[in-house]
Amino acid sequence: MPDIRHSIQIGAPAETVRPFVAGPSGLKQWWAEDVTSDSDGVLSLGFFKRATIYRLRLIQNEPTSIVWKCETGDEWGETRLTFAMTPARSGIGLEFTHAGWRDTTPYFISCNTTWGGLMFRLRSAAEGKRPGPLFLRDALAY
Repeated sequence: MPDIRHSIQIGAPAETVRPFVAGPSGLKQWWAEDVTSDSDGVLSLGFFKRATIYRLRLIQNEPTSIVWKCETGDEWGETRLTFAMTPARSGIGLEFTHAGWRDTTPYFISCNTTWGGLMFRLRSAAEGKRPGPLFLRDALAY
């Protein structure tokens, strides 16, 4: 099974970065504007006026490791999003993995490219620059 992997240095400590990857209010600041949470803590991320919706369940919630399981999506279903943080000289190193894809499809390749861009938005948000989400309710931010 192929995985998407990215690594980026962030000039902020894990306790600052963690809220950006551990819940809806953080994810809204760099990933998707349309993020809701149900009573079980499962997130729904809506893309392009909710034409696509991904449901994410938090399955690991540790100080330096956040793991979400994607419960929906033709290609995202049963995949896992892992944000692992390790101390670095000034801030942290963030290792991101979107694991468990069934195949290397054109959509997988497109998601790999998108995740690369999202890592820089995440870094900017964690460093206080407030880039806003890449995915607005009905369009891309660029």
